[in-house]
Amino acid sequence: MTTEEILVARFGPLLTRPQVAGILDRSAEGLRLTERGDSDLGRKLRAARVKIGRRVHFRAASIALLVDASEAEVTAEGQRSEVTKGGSNAR
Repeated sequence: MTTEEILVARFGPLLTRPQVAGILDRSAEGLRLTERGDSDLGRKLRAARVKIGRRVHFRAASIALLVDASEAEVTAEGQRSEVTKGGSNAR
């Protein structure tokens, strides 16, 4: 099952700010501040945002891509640090 399928099954096609905050392990207010900031994550969150009246929702598909990209980044960092550790032990 893909990340998008899991999110849609659990939350539906649109997620609220508190739901996205829980997925990203942030507070809802922290997510709102990140969303308004000029960072890569902020730009991606703004692109995923959908306003329905006064309510703000986020597309599950876009949040899934964001989560998958961050997991790939963390995995790559872990592999880089293992290579670095291995290189320093060889001396």
